[in-house]
Amino acid sequence: MDKRHQEKFSSDRLTASPLCAADFSILCQMHQDPNVMATLNGIRSHEQTKQYLHKNLEHWQRYGYGLWMFRDTDGNFVGRGGLRKIYIDGNDEIELAYALMPAYWGKGLATEMAKAILKVGFEYLDIAEVVCFTLTINQASQRVMQKVGFQYKRDIIHANLPHVLYRLTCIDWQRCR
Repeated sequence: MDKRHQEKFSSDRLTASPLCAADFSILCQMHQDPNVMATLNGIRSHEQTKQYLHKNLEHWQRYGYGLWMFRDTDGNFVGRGGLRKIYIDGNDEIELAYALMPAYWGKGLATEMAKAILKVGFEYLDIAEVVCFTLTINQASQRVMQKVGFQYKRDIIHANLPHVLYRLTCIDWQRCR
């Protein structure tokens, strides 16, 4: 596999393909769902989703990785997740990001997504460490982070809201596998 550009991959129950322009309508559905967006800075308009898509497609072109769209074995959209370079808490970092549609919550799929993404990041992209963060009230996301090996580092303010920041190094990931 190409170390820089991991196109498609799968896990036990999910298949992942790189975000593409054709995903705009499904992203709009996700970004209009108040349950999904409650912990992701609120509902986004079609124009905001277009900007989000454009920014994330540019990330793919620039770095050779980014967000993937995840589907179940029947081809239904489950969510999106991936790795992206960000500036947070005064540092350049690589973030593990994920979001699932509510119908798929509570089934272990976020953990499965996170594990598959981290495998790509650490084994194929040679990333040394990854951060993950969420609102302090998002206990479900924090449980996912902990299950895949992330360690709590500190509370931070992001987008003017209280968040928790977690970190996982490749060495620690290898140890806890």
